Amino acid sequence: MSVPTFHWTHEPISSDLRRGLERLARVPGVVHLAVMPDVFQAAHIGAGLVLGGEGWFFPEAVGGDMGCGVATLRLRGDPGPLREGGVGLVLLRDLGRLVPILRHPRGRTPALPDDLPPASTPGLQALVERLGPGQLGTLGRGNHFLELQQDDDGDLWVMVHSGSRGIGPALRDHHRAFAAGPLAGLEADSDQGRAYLQDLALARAFARASRERMVLVTAALLERRLGLVADAGSFLDCDHNHLQPEEHGGRRLWVHRKGAIAAARGQPGLVPGSMGDASFHTVGRGHPDALGSSSHGAGRQLSRLEARGRFDRYALADQVRGVVVDPRQLRRLVEEAPRAYKPIHRVMKAQRDLCGPVRRLAPVLCYKGA
Repeated sequence: MSVPTFHWTHEPISSDLRRGLERLARVPGVVHLAVMPDVFQAAHIGAGLVLGGEGWFFPEAVGGDMGCGVATLRLRGDPGPLREGGVGLVLLRDLGRLVPILRHPRGRTPALPDDLPPASTPGLQALVERLGPGQLGTLGRGNHFLELQQDDDGDLWVMVHSGSRGIGPALRDHHRAFAAGPLAGLEADSDQGRAYLQDLALARAFARASRERMVLVTAALLERRLGLVADAGSFLDCDHNHLQPEEHGGRRLWVHRKGAIAAARGQPGLVPGSMGDASFHTVGRGHPDALGSSSHGAGRQLSRLEARGRFDRYALADQVRGVVVDPRQLRRLVEEAPRAYKPIHRVMKAQRDLCGPVRRLAPVLCYKGA
């Protein structure tokens, strides 16, 4: 039996994506699908999808980077010196020390948060305690980033996109072994289903604490270097790989968002662009057919392989002109070239029924790992 599928794409979808959606719509327990404008088909389930399940949920529809998301914080003061001389490059050097890409060096690992939820088994708890300290507050590779952005009023913001690092994939793999059916589903009212939810809560809390640590470390650096002062009340965090029970149309659904954010009416959100394009702070409009969701960003339009074949470091340098980046990393970052992503203004136009822009921010400095 097929289920309703709703689209907010701004371009024709590929045949691969169409076939993938048709497969999802036939999975028992799947009762609703919504396709965000930043959708990108991957090997199993693409990013930019919202899935409503009834009685079942599906670890693959959350993905391995459980709890991945974006956090931001405003800094008060004059950001002008950031664009002068070599200040930006000095900041990039400092960020490389304070916010490692993969793990903290031995002897400088932070403690895990005291309020981190426990894992569902002693073995998984031991894994978290082994991996967590070295990876808490580290950025990760791929499309993860730390940016300094300026809004139209001249204020500077820190924005971080990162997830649960090695913990999320390890937890997902553990539970995938217990799942059944064509989409590897778990019965919601089962011991294994409850165990998955417990570990998902752990991964989401770890990812949120990790982003907050990176934001605060960066804010402290900018206070030391430039005299900027953090506006604590402006902090916002939202994740875009999650599963949670919600009421929609009088039904209790397990809402999976993989590469999508919750956008209930009035709910604040963050929609980043590429490393050379604008990002947006948004407010949700609670569209029922989207299960109160919106896109999580610009979304890829070229695969990593296609981007490597099309762009070189000179093309990337041209695409990020005016943004402070580490010139030594350009060759390694061609997969993240802005033109490998969809133009953010098209994504925002396509989802105008899902969320509205509150603030537009232009990238000033971008720190990424290849």
